[in-house]
Amino acid sequence: MTLATDRFPRPPYDIEIEPLVEIAADNTESFVGNFDLKKLREEALRREHPRTQALLADKTVTCQDVVIPGPRNDLTLTVVRPAGERSEPRPCIFYIHGGAMVRSDRYAGLDCSTIWARELGAITISVEYGLAPENAGTGPAEDCYAALVWAGKHADALGIDANKLILYGVSAGGGLAASVALMMRDKKGGHPVALRGLFLKAPMLDDRAVSVSAQQFVTGPMYNSTINRAAWRCLLGERAGSTADVVSAYEAPARAQDLSGLPPTYLDCGTADPFRDDNAAFAAKLWEGGVHAEFHAWPGAPHAFDRIAPDAAISKLAKATRLAWLRRILETEIKRQSGQVTNGKVSQQTIE
Repeated sequence: MTLATDRFPRPPYDIEIEPLVEIAADNTESFVGNFDLKKLREEALRREHPRTQALLADKTVTCQDVVIPGPRNDLTLTVVRPAGERSEPRPCIFYIHGGAMVRSDRYAGLDCSTIWARELGAITISVEYGLAPENAGTGPAEDCYAALVWAGKHADALGIDANKLILYGVSAGGGLAASVALMMRDKKGGHPVALRGLFLKAPMLDDRAVSVSAQQFVTGPMYNSTINRAAWRCLLGERAGSTADVVSAYEAPARAQDLSGLPPTYLDCGTADPFRDDNAAFAAKLWEGGVHAEFHAWPGAPHAFDRIAPDAAISKLAKATRLAWLRRILETEIKRQSGQVTNGKVSQQTIE
């Protein structure tokens, strides 16, 4: 049953972000009732259009579309490369976009690829996975998995270093990234990819939406748990939110009982995000499984806060912290290849 009101008091919004939340309250999206999915999709594309056009016009990178076979239909990938020639292979960030599983496209948030190109020398690959409800259950995750495996098989042609590949997902894409990482762990020997890291930005992980944070943000502007419940119903139908064992971890990663064997993982979200407690619980489960995981809960920040208020101090701090983690993961691999890291420990040569 859809909750109508918040059941717990909310933590305050960040002082720089609160005015934007108040403005958004007059134009709150709602997935309640007979929502117009076509309209919601058009609005999402329109919001991202200026950033997409800026990316395509940016001379510091090149964008190339590639069409590959998918599990059911062909999949389109966009490959963003730093401009200029380079003989040695580059690091790769395999990117999965957000949009509550039901909207947006592979360009949503892809403007971050210009930063990764400049700061990390990385190639970004973004996949156009099938959206729900047209693609339900494990369909979207299977699309992403197939695209990642294809990228691994064609690493040389793509100019990427298969040992420096990070799987990166945002919101719904974060949930899909976690699902794909579980698929890779479980399909041992069935793929040519070894993930160096897993990056989950405010991931959409749990269809049950019963945490305290979900009940703090049932209504109101920004992304809330009422929207979230409706989005999960698009993906899972009547199974969404069930307490029975009818939803797999490949559909809702919070359902996984064991997260051991996953690569080093970064998670973050805001304290004013309905996903906050699901993300914290997932981080704890990673630690329980012996996974190297880093978790940040940004105070007063709602879902997608760095897109809503990119110049707020908390947004700048979050973006700098994320970039630092990506750089650290890639530099660790460089040291590993040079023999300076052995079994997770820095060699004496490094500290002398």
